[in-house]
Amino acid sequence: MPKAHILLVEDNKVQASIIKDYLERNGYRVSTVEDGMSAFKAAKTVNADLILLDRILPDIDGNDVCRWLKLDHATRDIPVIMLTAKGGMSDRVSGLEAGADDYLPKPFDDAELNARIYVRLRAKTNQDELKQKNRQLEDMLTRVESLAIMDQLTGLYNRRRFETIFSNEFKRASRYQLPLSLLMIDIDHFKTVNDTLGHQDGDIVLRELAQVIQSTIREVDSLARWGGEEFVVLSPNTTRENGMRAAERVRKAIANHSFTNLPGKKITVSIGVAGIPDPDLDSRDKLLHAADLAMYTAKKNGRNRVESA
Repeated sequence: MPKAHILLVEDNKVQASIIKDYLERNGYRVSTVEDGMSAFKAAKTVNADLILLDRILPDIDGNDVCRWLKLDHATRDIPVIMLTAKGGMSDRVSGLEAGADDYLPKPFDDAELNARIYVRLRAKTNQDELKQKNRQLEDMLTRVESLAIMDQLTGLYNRRRFETIFSNEFKRASRYQLPLSLLMIDIDHFKTVNDTLGHQDGDIVLRELAQVIQSTIREVDSLARWGGEEFVVLSPNTTRENGMRAAERVRKAIANHSFTNLPGKKITVSIGVAGIPDPDLDSRDKLLHAADLAMYTAKKNGRNRVESA
């Protein structure tokens, strides 16, 4: 187990030597500096686990040194024990108000110093462990949240997350009379891909196709895997006519893409587009149904095409 590292800030060389020797005999690593400015620099570079800080220093008052250490993000979590010949109540209070974790008047008993160091290091260890556990918990919550809103195969939003986005965007568009377009995308003859090559190759096609769509649409657009071989794109501030143009760009990009596991073969999609404002599409369900019908119309009319509601 590595030795705890203590930074000793003491301008009296004799006292510094005595304290340093005692601490090293008790198993600590010790770095020493003699003034406040050196303490600031050392606290950021020597990776100290605890700081023993003399109250009276030649350049800066120890209370100010402590206050600045506690304000700095890099050093604020290092416990500070103030050492001073000023042991009055007001001096102790001012030291603690400056941020010191403990206050030990001089002359002090070696055993008491060692005990106070042990208590502060133990508290710091517990604090560090708690922070680590909190970070692990945050990471776990992030993963759980990701599982709740992301499609694990493609890395896109899943249907559940998309429906939330769709609801918010539809309300905003309706309230402010803004255009909103919805693209429903379905892979042509995808069952044949799965039946011929297997589901593993089918999954590769889904992942690559998702990337192609993502690279073709705008950053402001929302892309999700709707289910199976269906994808959906929501384009805010986009008229149905511009939605048709965007859909055509997506269709061409997919038709021209060479899929890594399908050499010499092409994948195509059929896309249905619906948009508001439209007096007949006054709800999310109607807009979605219209895009879905348009997509099936594209299928019926020969596939690899775009149709609008």
